[in-house]
Amino acid sequence: MPNTVRDWMSSPVVVVDPDSTVKYALTLMRRRKIHSVVVATSEKNPTYGIVTSTDIRDKIVAANRNPSETTVRDIMSGPIITGNPDWTLMECSQVMQEKHIHHLPIADESGTLIGLISATDIFMAVEETGWQEKEE
Repeated sequence: MPNTVRDWMSSPVVVVDPDSTVKYALTLMRRRKIHSVVVATSEKNPTYGIVTSTDIRDKIVAANRNPSETTVRDIMSGPIITGNPDWTLMECSQVMQEKHIHHLPIADESGTLIGLISATDIFMAVEETGWQEKEE
């Protein structure tokens, strides 16, 4: 049974510029049916932030801010940590729990973002395959 992060992550990662408006990010998220976008904050030494549907709920809607006048830089969390595509779902879940996050970008050996896994992806994996560790 496939139970590594690689088997359940979404790919490719949707990345936006930090100066994009929250409205733009919202449109991307709605059209692609995703709950987060990664924010590329630097091109030289890639560093990233993340904007999630929770950020939009808490920092835009609840705060009565205009998404057309607010940039993703203003509400993103970061810098982000990344996960490994060869982690088991249990390893990934433990890291996400320790860091209190629901979305984890996944990077290859060179640090290039190759996917993103969410708590929902893990729930779906557990529902579909049960909870089994990666075979050695």
